[in-house]
Amino acid sequence: MHYERILILICILQSTVESQDLGPRLIIRKDDDANRLWYKRNQSHTVFFLPEGSDDLFVGVTDAIYRIDLKQNNFTQKFSLKTTRRDCEEDSCENVITVMQQFQDSLFVCGTNGMRPQCWNLHPQGSKIVENCDGVGISPFSHTQNSLSLSVEGNLYAAAPLRVKGANLQFRRMCGNKTKVWMYNSWTAEPTFIFASWVSRQEDPQNDKIYIFFREKNSDKSPEADPWISRVAQVCKVDEGGSKRLFQNIWTSFLKARLVCGIPADSLYFNRLQDIFVQHADNWKQSRVYGLFSSSWNSTAVCVYSMEEIDRVFEHSAFKGFSEEIPNPRPGMCVSDSKNLPLSTISVIRDHPEMEDWVHPIQRTAPFYISSNNYTKITVDKVMAADGNSHNVLFLATESGRIHKILEKNFKPFVISETRLFDQSVQIQSMKLVPQKKKLYVGCEDQIAHVDLQRCKDYGETCERCVLARDPYCAWSQSQCAPVTPGAIQNVTEGNIDVCHQDRKDARKRQKRSSSANSSGQYAVPLNFPLYLSCPINSLHATYTWEHNHKRSECHQTESNCLHLITAMNEEDYGSYACISREQDYTEVIREYQLNPVSINVAPHISALQSVCSVVASLLFQLGI
Repeated sequence: MHYERILILICILQSTVESQDLGPRLIIRKDDDANRLWYKRNQSHTVFFLPEGSDDLFVGVTDAIYRIDLKQNNFTQKFSLKTTRRDCEEDSCENVITVMQQFQDSLFVCGTNGMRPQCWNLHPQGSKIVENCDGVGISPFSHTQNSLSLSVEGNLYAAAPLRVKGANLQFRRMCGNKTKVWMYNSWTAEPTFIFASWVSRQEDPQNDKIYIFFREKNSDKSPEADPWISRVAQVCKVDEGGSKRLFQNIWTSFLKARLVCGIPADSLYFNRLQDIFVQHADNWKQSRVYGLFSSSWNSTAVCVYSMEEIDRVFEHSAFKGFSEEIPNPRPGMCVSDSKNLPLSTISVIRDHPEMEDWVHPIQRTAPFYISSNNYTKITVDKVMAADGNSHNVLFLATESGRIHKILEKNFKPFVISETRLFDQSVQIQSMKLVPQKKKLYVGCEDQIAHVDLQRCKDYGETCERCVLARDPYCAWSQSQCAPVTPGAIQNVTEGNIDVCHQDRKDARKRQKRSSSANSSGQYAVPLNFPLYLSCPINSLHATYTWEHNHKRSECHQTESNCLHLITAMNEEDYGSYACISREQDYTEVIREYQLNPVSINVAPHISALQSVCSVVASLLFQLGI
């Protein structure tokens, strides 16, 4: 019965993915090496850090930190940080940088230091490196171990193991101007920490909170249960731990709740949290959390949460397993003096930190986006369109190293493009959005590449193609698809091409000839000759057909071309051919051919045709014809 249920759920999931995920509209190939920076040696782990308001990106690698000038796109400095140990074994003597944070008046850096974690203060202006403190509990012993860090108003929060083998992993306030505080051992079960975020309440700083996103082992061991469960937890920024006799140096405001992403009506959930992006707003209640989840069925999903809803669960939900009257102050409430909290409040925090209510996404019935792609990282940009309205654009990294650019509009996804930065499958180690530069920096083992988010020329040379792209970064202006400017032609919401014809009275379906349609000419083809006609795929969301002598036939579509195959020319195969694309209300003639019977002066044409005949057989074989 258990396996039957799994099969039913997989079928439901596949149906949902097929109905929602059209795939990317456009495939964008990698740029030349001008947009790349190469390491001198392959890196097993990298970490990016961009100081607020800076034009420098710092990259932590093995035994060093690089400084990249984002204006010039080049390495400007290298800070050497080799291990300080003299007694380590040769294969573990590397210092892999794992932590970089702006902490107090310097760049705070920590590394594995030959499996004896150490931290330093880096002063880039003076190229000065000063040893700071023992890094245990801040940096992992090995880069393969789980860890995270967060700097808040002169205090450093971190999650990293206290033991070489990875034991004692918990979220702590490690150093700064406040008391060191850590977790109670029973609060989590084999956690994997994903992200931590400080949410500032400018009108009420007393209630500032830090939210921790993680997954942990599921206590439910039944066959139907997923081995993992995703969580969001809170601690108060003002929390100083309990008194000397009760909960000293232990969080008195820690609470956790289940983070739900799935299709509740079908009891189908994505339980393995992979990555988090928090989009902060001036009003903290309007801040959004984008969660990337995977499942046991080789599918991933993105769910979007409201920070207001997360806070509501912590402030109003019942406590799981606790049936008595809720004490005052309510457990988890931020108080000015946590050391004076009563035993009744501390006891609930200690024994029942989990909320009864679950945290549901804004769209409760289903995830914002479900895909058969295995995504590993997520980041989100807020983009101002030509009409002054803002749109959220998601960037998702696949496990093979591709970047998907996805428009979020009315809680519906539109996959604008897939960018292929690399010739082969690679693991993306780091990804950093630089909104002010309209760039996305991506790091893998041998290089750093950046994606230009305003590659508008890829969408074509017509207003219609530019509008159909629905890319908030691009609009039609001055007879070209270009980076967006106020008042330019754009329709992000629907990709409605009527905006290209506002000066005309009719907005009916129209047919347009591509500028490349005239580039295909007339060809003389001998009888019984094999031949294929080709036209480029300008949009994977369009349908393509070939029209010949008033008859329509489907094309044999590859990823980049629409083909019409003629295994052997017959009399009825001669005549005109047109490759036509249809997308929404836009019809375009992409390419035209005229095939004529052979006449006396055919040598040049036959020569040209013979040059392609050698590949026809392999094409026919690949397409099963």
